[in-house]
Amino acid sequence: MGGVHRPVPNRETYLARWATLHGGYDPANGLWLVRAWLGLIHRLASPFAALRVPPSAVTAAGVALVALAVPAAATGGRWPLLGVAALLLGGLADSVDGAVAVLTDRVSAWGYVLDSVADRCGDALCLLALWYLGAPGGLVVAAGVALGLLEYTRARAGCAGFAEIGVVTVGERPTRLIVAGFGLAGAGVVPGLAGTVAGAAAGGTLAVAVIGLGQLTVTVRAALAGDGQGGDRPAD
Repeated sequence: MGGVHRPVPNRETYLARWATLHGGYDPANGLWLVRAWLGLIHRLASPFAALRVPPSAVTAAGVALVALAVPAAATGGRWPLLGVAALLLGGLADSVDGAVAVLTDRVSAWGYVLDSVADRCGDALCLLALWYLGAPGGLVVAAGVALGLLEYTRARAGCAGFAEIGVVTVGERPTRLIVAGFGLAGAGVVPGLAGTVAGAAAGGTLAVAVIGLGQLTVTVRAALAGDGQGGDRPAD
């Protein structure tokens, strides 16, 4: 029933549902910044939820928005500034899609997988944009490998019973989007230094991914060892 408005759960109901899906973490008693962010996302997601827009459509739109950063970077000049706006909107869509799923009771295992795949596509697009701006190919590949290892470790840890909300590292996707955004912004403001700025952004992505991987590995190792699952070679 497209186009028909439905009652949307209020902010408190949304926060309660969000907490249930994130290991019981209660944003009402957590960091104020988390509450403020979730409140903003609830406000942005409510119109889509009222119209019963499929969460997968919001996910696809988010990837499409991030993809706009690639031709903007390839064009050069001031165009990378458009890429910054694309990353900002794509990052918002990455949170709004999950909120729409929560508000419309459409949370599913398939949606979780789709969102993860979309995030990895977004990561690749950000690195591709930096490469087009002039970042060294080897540095871009190294950053891609590092962030891939970070997310793979998180996924395997989740399969082993580690709670997703258990650790927030310095290398989370919002941080990586911000780093890429600074690279695009710098290239747009000073086109003559696009390659240097893009290289710095690629190096920053590599750095936060490596540090995040270290943080996650230490935390996961301690948590799983404490659960009696810390053997050197678990069964495949």
